Amino acid sequence: MLKFGVVTLGCDKNTVDSERYLADLIAHGAEITTDMSEAQVLIVNTCGFIDAAKQESIDAILDATRRKDDGTCQAVFAIGCMIERHKDELIDAIPEVDVFLGTSETDRLVPELIERGLISGEILDHPGVRVFGGESAHVRYLKVSEGCDHGCAFCAIPLMRGKHRSFALDTLVHEAQLLELQGARELNLVAQDLAHYGRDQRDGLALPELLEALVRETSIPWLRNLYLYSAGITPRLLEVIAANPRIVRYLDTPMQHGADSVLARMRRPERQKTIRERLTRYREIVPDLAVRTTVIVGFPGETESDFHVLCDFLEEMQFDRVGCFTYSPQEGTRAFDMEDDVPDSIKRERKERVEELQRAITSERYERFLGRTARVLIDRVGDAPGTLIARAPWQADDIDGVVYLNGHATPGSMVDVRMDHVVDDYDFHATWLALADAPVTSSHAQPKRSRALPLVGLSATSVGSYGR
Repeated sequence: MLKFGVVTLGCDKNTVDSERYLADLIAHGAEITTDMSEAQVLIVNTCGFIDAAKQESIDAILDATRRKDDGTCQAVFAIGCMIERHKDELIDAIPEVDVFLGTSETDRLVPELIERGLISGEILDHPGVRVFGGESAHVRYLKVSEGCDHGCAFCAIPLMRGKHRSFALDTLVHEAQLLELQGARELNLVAQDLAHYGRDQRDGLALPELLEALVRETSIPWLRNLYLYSAGITPRLLEVIAANPRIVRYLDTPMQHGADSVLARMRRPERQKTIRERLTRYREIVPDLAVRTTVIVGFPGETESDFHVLCDFLEEMQFDRVGCFTYSPQEGTRAFDMEDDVPDSIKRERKERVEELQRAITSERYERFLGRTARVLIDRVGDAPGTLIARAPWQADDIDGVVYLNGHATPGSMVDVRMDHVVDDYDFHATWLALADAPVTSSHAQPKRSRALPLVGLSATSVGSYGR
């Protein structure tokens, strides 16, 4: 029985993919290790979203091949998004890798491993609901669809992931039930465009129906929506969010810019007027809704005037959080043929200005929570004795800050606290009021639906934040 190590880079969609690979490996008799120095087979699940992500993926592949040279590793597999786009180049550049598989080829992973004698050809061990993660196993991700139909000029995701296709609703509910049995307390729904879910199906089911099914068929306390294009955020969806307290009042919707001229060159469907009207509607239907967005600075042709329009619009819209990226030309996209005419130094300077502006906006918006009681999710025990690090409903995992408090609880517990003050603009200090409930422990009980559906493994070893 060989030991396998899986390194995952990139977005949460990649994390879900790696969990599924782990389940397949275990079913065929593999032993999983999180200590890469012990791994006899290394699988690197790559990201190709931006240049920095590609470099991180290349570094991880090279590190894996060095372990092979040292004799601790017998085989290296490189898979995923970056391989889909640059397979031929990588085969020539890194011949030490045994197998390269792009996203369209990952169904060949298990057959390749079987053919090379690295795992058994028989199903030896059913993965069930076994958990491999540590204290973060209570935060899980449910990928509801694959691919993207949008034609944004700067984005290579459709080239890596293909056209949009939704997964069956009952399969997703079953998967969520398994994640709950593993101890999930927060389930983050993810896709390239979550709001597009169901449009390619003929059953009339869309994201509101999926959310209602998850509320009805699971008991997971927090359901969070990530990555929704605004065109799909319908009144019906907002009403479902407003009506169900277990669906946290949080939306992550990418705006990308505030100047109409830049939005047009980006081939974005919205303009400033549309964004303003939609954000107003969101907040009217769902009180206390937290809205996060992303913007890109330095896109080809962006003038200083365009940048000022963006900053003015951010001040007007008062988003709770904003992720800011500098434009990075990606081969094969429409924008790649545009002149990249904004110097890198100006891109970095504009990014810093947006971050400084938004830091002040977020800090001011967070003041509305001070003195309130909120239920927070304990993520981990702090370094100092008797301290805990948690998140409030308006704070998504890894990207929106944390809540610091004193007390004793296990990760996955929920605690009622009073928000006392904002620290470092994005975080809170809070006072413990009461333990709301205890975390769900892993169980080998069967989910409510007993049909034979694919089971899901757990966490990979290294998860980045590109693509958020």
